[in-house]
Amino acid sequence: MSIMVILQIVVLLGAIFIGVRLGGIGIGYAGGAGVLVLGLCLGMKPGNIPWDVILIIASVIAAISAMQLAGGLQYLVYIAEKILYKNPKYINYLAPIVTYVLTIFAGTGHTAFSMIPVIVEVAKGENIRPSVPLSIAVVASQIAITASPVSAAVIYMTGVLEPFGWSYPALLGVWLLTTFLGCMITAFIISKMDLASDPIYQERLKEGLVKPPVGLKDMTITPSAKLSVWIFLIGVLCVVFYASAISPAVGLIKPVIVPRDAAIMSLMLAVGALITVLCKVNLGDVAGTSVFKSGMVACICVLGVAWLGDTFVSGHTKEIKDFAAQTISQYPALLAVVFFLAAMLLYSQAATAKAITPTVVAALGITAANPDNSYMLVACFAAVSALFVLPTYPTLLGAVQMDDTGTTRIGKWVFNHSFFIPGVLAIFFSVALGFVVCGFV
Repeated sequence: MSIMVILQIVVLLGAIFIGVRLGGIGIGYAGGAGVLVLGLCLGMKPGNIPWDVILIIASVIAAISAMQLAGGLQYLVYIAEKILYKNPKYINYLAPIVTYVLTIFAGTGHTAFSMIPVIVEVAKGENIRPSVPLSIAVVASQIAITASPVSAAVIYMTGVLEPFGWSYPALLGVWLLTTFLGCMITAFIISKMDLASDPIYQERLKEGLVKPPVGLKDMTITPSAKLSVWIFLIGVLCVVFYASAISPAVGLIKPVIVPRDAAIMSLMLAVGALITVLCKVNLGDVAGTSVFKSGMVACICVLGVAWLGDTFVSGHTKEIKDFAAQTISQYPALLAVVFFLAAMLLYSQAATAKAITPTVVAALGITAANPDNSYMLVACFAAVSALFVLPTYPTLLGAVQMDDTGTTRIGKWVFNHSFFIPGVLAIFFSVALGFVVCGFV
C-alpha cells in the first residue's frame, strides 16, 4: 500500500470522525471538506453526487411535513401510544413493531423520536428495563428502511436488481419478511432482563431522578388529521402499485415512460399538494416542522458523506473489484460485513447501497445474462442499516437522553452502548433469513 493511498484513507476516516464528533448536519459538512482535500491535495477526482437519493428523501420528507402540519403524524403516534398502553406487558415486542411499521409507512426512522418517551413510560410501569424495548425499537426503525417502499435505499436497490430478474413485489416481500422476523427474534433474545436488577436505576430512584409514569394523555383528533393520513397512505400504495406494474418481471405497464425515481418523487409531491389543499395546511409553516428540519439535515448529510465515500471508492475501483471477486464470491456472507462497515461510516442506508453495490455487481460479473450471484445483494441488503454502531445517531441519542432511569446508556469504550448487541443481532438474523428465503425464491 503506497503512501498516497494511506493518506487518502486517513482523510476519509478523519473526515468521517470529525463529522461524527460534530453530529447532525456536521457529518455533511465534514464530508464535503473531505472531498475538497482528496481532490485538491491528493489528486482524487470527485465522485458522483447521489442526486437521486437526495431528491427522493426531499420529496418524501416534503409530503410527511405536510401531513405533520395537518396533524396526521400526531394521529399516527396517538394510535401507537394506545397500542402500547393497552398492552404494557408486551412492550418488548410491541415497541419495535410500532417503530418498524411507522418507518415502513413514512420511509424515515426519525418517526421513532415521538415513541421514545412512551416506551420509557410503559416500561417503567411494568418494571421492565427501558433499555430493552428502547434499544430494539430504535434498531427496528433503522432496519425497516431496507423494507420501506418509499425509502431511497429500497428504490435504489430495486432499480439495480430488477434487470437481474428480481421483481419489485418479490424484493419487497423478502425484505419485509426477513427484517421483521430478524427484529422479533432479537426482541425475544434481549427481553430476559428486568428493571429492578439495574443498580444505576436503583441509585437514580433513591435520588429522586426518576419520574413516575403519567399514563396515556387524551388527544383531540381533527378530521384533517385523519384525512391527511389517508391521503399519504393512498400515495404509498400508489408507489407500491406503480413500482410493481413497471417491474420487468410483472410488466403491466409498457413502455415505461415515467421511471420509478421520477414516479415516487412526483407522487410524494402530489400527496403534499393534496394534503395542503384538502386539509388547508399553511404552506408557510411547512419548513418549520420537525420532520422537515430533520429531513433536510439528512439530505445534507447524504450529500457530504456519500459524495466523500463515492470519491474514495471510485478512485480505488480496481482494488475493490479484485477483493470482491476473490473473497465475496467464495464467502457470500462477507458482503454483509462490507455493507455493515460501510454503513457504520457513511451513516446512511441509501448512501451505503449506492457506494458499494455498483462495484460489487461489476466485481462478481452480475449481468442480466448471468444473474446467479445477485441473490447475495438481496440477502445482505439489511446490513446497510448499521447506523447504530457509533452512538451518535439522533434517535439513539434521543433514547439515551429521554430514559430517566439511566438504563439506556453509552459505555466508556464508545461501542459498548445499549444498542450495539441488539443491532448486530437484528442484522445478523435478517441477513441469515435473507439467505434462507432467497434459496426458495
